[in-house]
Amino acid sequence: GEAYVRDKVCQEFKTLGKEDFRTLTIISSSRKFSNATFEEISHLVREIVSLAETCCAEGADPSCYDDRSSALSAKSCSEGSPFPAHPGTAGCCAQEGLEQKLCLAALRHPPQQLPRYLQPSNEELCQDFKKDPKDFADRFLHEYASSYSQAPLPVLLGSIRTFLSMVSTCCISPAPTACFLKEKLERKTLSLLTLMSNRVCSRFTVYGKDKVTFSYLTSLAQKTPSASFEDLFPLAEDAAEVFSQCCEAVDEDCMQKKLSEHTAKVCSALSAGDERFADCCQGKNLMQNYFCISALPPAPTPKLPEAQKPTNEQLCSEEGARHAKRYLFELTRRHTSVPDAFLGKLYDTCKKVRGECCSAKDPPACLDSKHQRMAEELPPFLEKANQLCGQYTELNFLDFKKRLRESLTQKMPDASPELLERLVEQRAEFASTCCPPNSPPLYCAAKV
Repeated sequence: GEAYVRDKVCQEFKTLGKEDFRTLTIISSSRKFSNATFEEISHLVREIVSLAETCCAEGADPSCYDDRSSALSAKSCSEGSPFPAHPGTAGCCAQEGLEQKLCLAALRHPPQQLPRYLQPSNEELCQDFKKDPKDFADRFLHEYASSYSQAPLPVLLGSIRTFLSMVSTCCISPAPTACFLKEKLERKTLSLLTLMSNRVCSRFTVYGKDKVTFSYLTSLAQKTPSASFEDLFPLAEDAAEVFSQCCEAVDEDCMQKKLSEHTAKVCSALSAGDERFADCCQGKNLMQNYFCISALPPAPTPKLPEAQKPTNEQLCSEEGARHAKRYLFELTRRHTSVPDAFLGKLYDTCKKVRGECCSAKDPPACLDSKHQRMAEELPPFLEKANQLCGQYTELNFLDFKKRLRESLTQKMPDASPELLERLVEQRAEFASTCCPPNSPPLYCAAKV
């Protein structure tokens, strides 16, 4: 509850001044309620700014803040409240007093699956800006902050500041096109950092440190299947450590500094043995190198002997989690096109099996029965995913859909054209969203 006490809000209001306090409130509210409309956010921001302006003033009644914030909570709980709706609101409104206020303050929407902010053309930007600069800025703050709600706050603020400065400079420039070109080039690293940090921090928020380590490990294994577990696991641990330190950090350059250091480690470990990594690592700009590596498609599957399964003793030992990760890593480098969402399901299943069997009365018997089931179900599961995403990566989208239609027609000769078309669209939509390396984790896990 400390974060919401009067002193903190009033301190911020006095330090920032009304306009910057309002700007920051739009950004923080849009990040918290990333599915809210601009109108809902505007209502909330107006109330918060008015509360701070009235109750943080010199000589304000000591009870002003508590009374006004209680009224704000009551308004949030009223029928037809103008504030952002949230599934948890009813639960908070069942509580009373400070508990209710703190509960409402802690609510947030899950991150948007796919950022919806699309930058308009330079002409459209300038048209909207000239019509009403303040409204333009407010709407941009809301759209951008809700689309990139998981990017660390300092990264997001830097990106927003430079964007608005670019628009206000170039829209009154005698040569707007040249001005935009120059400014966009200067913003490139920051734009990439915003995009990449939003992706990695969304995944970190959903997965947690341990599963993010696994996800990063398998992503590297698919890009460079000739590298060993010993080569790649320390890099995956290093990446997870960067995300855990920087996703919530408030110091200005944590993400850029630490992600650049991490990229340098990846480049020095993998460039010599892999041409594609060497190409990505040639540039002087480490952020662009990181972006290049993360966008590499999976490598062709190498010819490798069958993966060694860990023994029951190994799975239930102190190093059990590492043995399980190593086995899943070996499966991944033999199926380089299986997407993250499928591998995530395998990881969760593996963790659940170890949890159930290693604490059972007879761990070996429990593990043996699970192994039996895995042996039957796992190969077709991996093959299906590998084939779907392999074709999606190799073919252009129209040829991919044509191939899908042919294979579904063979499998289901009696299906109606409508059903076939629906299945083709469904699988094509899944592939285009969930096969690429940077797919949205929650959305794709649900789709699997």
